Amino acid sequence: MKVVLLKDLKGKGKKGDVINISDGYALNFLIPQGIAKAGTSSNLNEANQAREAKAYHDEQERLKAVELGKIIEKTTLNLKVKCGANGKVFGSVTNKEISEELAKLNISVDKKKIETDTIKSIGLYDIKVKLHPTVVVKLKVNIES
Repeated sequence: MKVVLLKDLKGKGKKGDVINISDGYALNFLIPQGIAKAGTSSNLNEANQAREAKAYHDEQERLKAVELGKIIEKTTLNLKVKCGANGKVFGSVTNKEISEELAKLNISVDKKKIETDTIKSIGLYDIKVKLHPTVVVKLKVNIES
């Protein structure tokens, strides 16, 4: 029997998937528990439309991330920080500070998407920015006193 999953089912599939399972399992457990609905033609059609809509929205988000990535790769951030005589920064440069500097340039990136180790000295750094699961770009950050 074909059913459309309404919730994730461990070992079987994710929400919205159409799976083929035994009649007894579907009729006695999955459907009464609200985990799945019967695989009628209208339900299968609805599941296909939802899958296509999700794929379309995911592609649109990826395209936006690619466009933003092109802008970020062309950008070089210049951060002025206080430092000691040997070029060591007092404290460190964090993801939050980098995100705030990008915001000043009208580039909105969440601080959690910026992947960097702690920056504790002056210099030029390449920092990874993960805009989308498939889009990772490098941002140049120049730390100066």
